[in-house]
Amino acid sequence: MFSPTPQKGRGTTHNPLNRFSPSHSTAEDDGWYQDVPVTQGTEIRIETAKTIITRNTSPDLPFDRSINPYRGCEHGCIYCYARPSHAYWDLSPGLDFETKLIAKTNAAQVLEQQLRKPGYVCAPINLGSNTDPYQPIEREQQLTRRLLEVLLRFRHPVTIVTKGSLVLRDLDLLAEMASQRLARVMISLTTLDDDLKRTLEPRAASPKARLRAIRVLREAGVPVGVLCSPMIPMINDSELEHLLEAARQAGAQSAAYMMLRLPLEVAPLFEQWLHDHYPQRAAHVLSLIRQSRGGELYDSRFGSRMRGEGVFAELLAQRFAKAMRRLGFEGREAQALDCTAFCPPGGQMALF
Repeated sequence: MFSPTPQKGRGTTHNPLNRFSPSHSTAEDDGWYQDVPVTQGTEIRIETAKTIITRNTSPDLPFDRSINPYRGCEHGCIYCYARPSHAYWDLSPGLDFETKLIAKTNAAQVLEQQLRKPGYVCAPINLGSNTDPYQPIEREQQLTRRLLEVLLRFRHPVTIVTKGSLVLRDLDLLAEMASQRLARVMISLTTLDDDLKRTLEPRAASPKARLRAIRVLREAGVPVGVLCSPMIPMINDSELEHLLEAARQAGAQSAAYMMLRLPLEVAPLFEQWLHDHYPQRAAHVLSLIRQSRGGELYDSRFGSRMRGEGVFAELLAQRFAKAMRRLGFEGREAQALDCTAFCPPGGQMALF
C-alpha cells in the first residue's frame, strides 16, 4: 500500500473507506512530485443524544455500563480498538477517526434524565470505554466535567480510564467524589519512551505527564491505578515491568494490562503503521500476534480477547503477576466504590 507523507500529530495518514462503503479505492504513488501536505485540522460535529448510558454484558469488563461523551478520539492512537465504530457514521476508521469528531453536547442533561428514571439501579459508570474522556477537545467542550458534576450531585460512583493529563483539571470534583468513595481513575500508560509515544499515540499526554497525573491524583486522595495497554509484541512488551515500577513509584495502587486488539479495520491500519515505522521487525511482530490469537490478527472470544493465548501471552501474564506481587499492588476489590449513597437531588436516599 502506498503511504502518504506522515502528518504531524496524527496516528495514521490513511483514510480507507469503511466496511459499509459500497466501493473501495487504493492510493498509488505515481512518481509525481507532491507538496508536503498540511496537517489536517480537527472538525467537531454535534450530536443530540437520546440516551447516554450504554449497557454491556461482557464478562471481560469490570463494569456493565459506560458513557462516551465523544465519538472518535483526537489522541490518534494507531492501535485503538474503537476505530471501527466510526464506520457506523459513514466515516473512515483511519484519519477520520482522529479528525472528524462527534460531541454529544447534551450528554449531561440526558444523563440526569436517565438517572431520575423510576427503577434505575445504581452501579459504577465507566467513562472512557470507547473514547478518551480527556482528549484535547474536552478542554473547550467540557462535556466530561459536566457529566462529573451531575454524578457528584446524584452521589453516583464513576470509574475513569484516560491517557489525558487534562484529568487534573477536574481534581476538585474527583477529590470530593473520592472522599465519598464515588470515584476511581485508571491512567493508561503504554510506554516510557517519548519517541515511541509520538508515533504510537501522537496527541496523548507524555509519559512524564501521565505519571505526574497519577502522583497528583493519589496525593489528593483519589484512588488511582495504571493500565498498561496495549502490550504489543516486540514494540513495548519489554517495558511492562518498568511501566509498573514507574507507576507504583508515582502512587498507583492497582494495575491491569491488556494485549493488543486489532478488530476489523484496525488490523490493516496497524500493519501499515508497522511497515512504515518498524519495517525490519514488522513480520516478527505480526507473527507473535497471530501466535497469541489462534493464528489470526484478532480473536473476539470472551476470555481470550483481552489477554491472548499461547506461549507469548502466557509469559506476559506470568511477568505481570510476578511484578504485581513484587511491587505490592492492590486488587480492584480494595478500591470498591459506594453505590448505597445514590440519591437523585430532591429525592430520598436509597435505604438498601
